This record gives sequence, C-alpha cells and structure tokens, in this order.
Amino acid sequence: MYKRKIALALVLIIAAFGLYFTYLFYRVFFMPNTAFNNETSYVFIPTGTNITSLLHELEPVLKSTDDFRLAAEKKGYATRIRAGKYALKKGMNNNEIINTLRGRSVPVKVTFNNIERIEDLAGRIAQQVEVDSLTLLKQMLDPEFLAKNGFTPETALGMYIPNTYQFFWNVSPAALQKRLFKEYQYFWTPRRRNFAHKRGLSLNEAMTLASIVQKESLKIDERPLIAQVYINRLDKGMRLQADPTVVYALKKAQNDFSLVVRRVLNKDLKIDSPYNTYKINGLPPGPICMPDISAIDAVVFPEPIPHKFLYFVADPERPGYHNFSKSLREHNRKARAYYRYLNKKKLYR
Repeated sequence: MYKRKIALALVLIIAAFGLYFTYLFYRVFFMPNTAFNNETSYVFIPTGTNITSLLHELEPVLKSTDDFRLAAEKKGYATRIRAGKYALKKGMNNNEIINTLRGRSVPVKVTFNNIERIEDLAGRIAQQVEVDSLTLLKQMLDPEFLAKNGFTPETALGMYIPNTYQFFWNVSPAALQKRLFKEYQYFWTPRRRNFAHKRGLSLNEAMTLASIVQKESLKIDERPLIAQVYINRLDKGMRLQADPTVVYALKKAQNDFSLVVRRVLNKDLKIDSPYNTYKINGLPPGPICMPDISAIDAVVFPEPIPHKFLYFVADPERPGYHNFSKSLREHNRKARAYYRYLNKKKLYR
C-alpha cells in the first residue's frame, strides 16, 4: 500500500512537470506575445544586430522579451539575425514573429525631389534607409563609378531622377546607387536621347539646362517657353544670363545654401564663378538643382512651333509667370516695369 502511494505520487509529480513543460512550451512558442494595439507594427533591425540589442529593439512591441529570447534560441534564430524592416501583426506568437523576422524584409519607399546639391540628396535618402549620409555621399561621388558612367562630381546630381522608389531598408550604398543609375537609364529613352541630341545637348547638358529652367519658373506650362529661350540663346552664341545661376554662385561662394536671395543685384552679376552665366559662355559645369521631369522634358522636347524669344522677365501682373521679348529694347522696357514693382514692394534684396 505504501509503495502504491509513492508510485502514485511520482506519477502525479511527473504529470505535473509534464503539464508545466507543456504549458511552458505552448506559452513560449504559441501564446500571443505582441504588446501593441495597432494591426501592424514595424520593426527596424540594423545590420550587425545581436540578440541583446534585438531584444532592446523589440521591447516596446513584445509582452515578454524573455519568452521571445528562449524561443529564438531554441529555433536557432538568436545567432542568425537578419537586418531589415519587418511587419509584425497584432496577436502574433513568438513562432510567427521569428518566422517573420527570418523571412524577406518589407521594402521602404524612398522619395526625393527639390534638391540643390548632391550632399542634400545623400542626407534626404539617409533619412529613409539605414545607411548614414556621409557613407552614402562617398559612394555617390566615387570617382571610378562617375568616370565609368560619364559623370563628374559637378554633374553627379543629374544622375538622380526625382521620384519614389522602393528599396530594402538595409540596402547597401553601392546597390542603391546602381539601382538609381538603372532608373536614370530607363528614364532616358531612345526618344528622349534623340531629341536632346537634336537640340545639340548631351544628357549632362540637358540636365544642367533643365535645372536652370526648374529654378526660373514653378509654372509647368511656362517651362517649355523658358527652355526655348535658352536654346535660342545657345544657338546664337549668346550668354544665358540666368539669374538662378547667380544665386547658386552666391550660395556656393558663401557655403550657405540656406541663403535667401529675393532680388539679384547688379553687383551680384560680377561674381567670379563658373556658375555665373552672366560671365561664362554656355552652360555651367553642372546642375544648380535637381530638375523634375517636367523641366527635363521642357528642355528635351521642342514646342510644335518654336518661338524666337531671346529674353524674359517676371510679370508683375501675373505672379509666377514671365513676359517674353525678341529684342533687347523691348525686354528693357518690360524689365523697368518689373523693377518699379520690386521697388514699390521694397524688395531691395
């Protein structure tokens, strides 16, 4: 009788341990372990993350990091952590979470436009992916890559077509640059290339001129008119005399691209810079900003009936638009009206 009681006790103890370990196994692997209320929460895992730093990243979204760690060790994930952006769903258990983190990461959308310098572009992209801006800038200005693909440090910005692209968050700088160069090649279709060459422009020159057109007018419907003015001047061997290039030269000289210049003065036109198109012949050495597609196409594709205007000045009666002239005399008359408007508004600088 005594032995039977001992045997029964042992059976009960073993059963209790079995139930406990069954519960523990179920809890660690199959009980929900998310601590957020939204349907989806995104986790960013940096390159080189170890299990300790991963748990720190996951702490805000998990009920129990201890249970997750135990599950990760048992499934062999703790030593095989993959970088990237991952989407966790509300109510996931550790088994599902680990399988998600082992799978393919979620791409991120990378958007850029309205940028003046390659340094600004690197900074903008670095805000959206893992890589830091200095590392990305170094890749963007890699001499071997630029020379191989027909760019210089001055024209490098023209390689990037403003748009929204998808990348994995932990994309390498080299892979990112390679992909964006492919997008540049796709953008420059045979039709665009042929029209640019018919206008006497290389692709780099077309991007540089488009950047000037971009800065001259925010009105998309007016950009083809402005582009044709500059084409006309180039064809006649005239200097472009584009105020935005002077503004860029001033910013570059002062190393201050936050500088606001509301009015270009006569003294500004004398600045000694390869970007000052009042002093140089032809185009500056590279873009003065990142032109959008409307500005590029305004330069590349001619109007059905090309005009013969050689000058333009802002129209005080139509904010954002310009008055165009064929002769310097006519232009000076319109310019005086605009300067009177500026003086009336007390816009002296």
